[in-house]
Amino acid sequence: MLLVLILYNVTFLVLQLELFQQQPTSRSLLNEMSLPVQSAIYLAFFFITLHVIDRKVEYTSRLDFLWKTKFKSEREEVETMGGVNKILLENILPAHVALHFLSSNRRLDELYHQRYKSASVLFASIPNFFKEFYMQNDITRDGLECLRVLNEIIYDFDKLLLKPKFCVVEKIKTIGSTYMAASGLVPGQENSQQDSQHHVFVLLEFALSMISVLNQFNKESFNDFKLRMGMSHGEIIAGVVGAQKPQYDIWGNTVNLASRMDSHGIVGRIQVTEDTATVLTNHNFECVCRGPIAVKGRGNLITYFVKTSMDYGDLSTTKL
Repeated sequence: MLLVLILYNVTFLVLQLELFQQQPTSRSLLNEMSLPVQSAIYLAFFFITLHVIDRKVEYTSRLDFLWKTKFKSEREEVETMGGVNKILLENILPAHVALHFLSSNRRLDELYHQRYKSASVLFASIPNFFKEFYMQNDITRDGLECLRVLNEIIYDFDKLLLKPKFCVVEKIKTIGSTYMAASGLVPGQENSQQDSQHHVFVLLEFALSMISVLNQFNKESFNDFKLRMGMSHGEIIAGVVGAQKPQYDIWGNTVNLASRMDSHGIVGRIQVTEDTATVLTNHNFECVCRGPIAVKGRGNLITYFVKTSMDYGDLSTTKL
């Protein structure tokens, strides 16, 4: 800037020398100065003004750039945190329920619930885990190593849910060594007759995969854990309870029946209700009638065992 000012003054003085030799007609402080000096002062003020404006524009541009960079960084951070929150929420809630809670139109005091006319429920227990395997002593570090084994089993069961064919199966919760799962919890499809039967087969296949996974675990860890399973299908209500720690759960007679099918079942067998057995046999699954059993709160119920290649021992019962 200074170099430009000097060159401009020299050029102006050389080219306009005759102008500077003329005498001014009026008297003033500036007029008492020679014209070359006046010109230099005017040009100096002019270039100083341009320099100030240039610096202000540059400062404004840099400040704008810094604000845009900060805004972009904060927006990316918010998007990252939103993605993390979504992943965490989908780990504790089904995907469609997580979307409901992430919606900006949701009322904070709104109770989420969904009624399904047909869904399947499965309870799978490992009775001999706490009865025979779990111990609290120095060898097991007060039971910590036993719980580590249970965690590995549950982890293997959870990995089954990642398979595309089990995308309609939802893990509800674990209670001790009991694994609770359900299928058919898809809003908008609960009234379809085809889906009301399809989720029964998917959940049964999931149960058979659990047996296979546990058998493989027994081979690798030299254990002898066995599953006792109960299954039922029918009308249920699903919902989320709790605010600080929301819990997705299901309720209804179908859930109670599935729990009773497990608790009143036989180790190594999948016990189902009569209605569920009818659906399975209509689609080429073989079910064996166990006969009437006393079920708490339900009286005597006729139940069936699903016959599989992984059954333990034989049952002298009647086929459906």
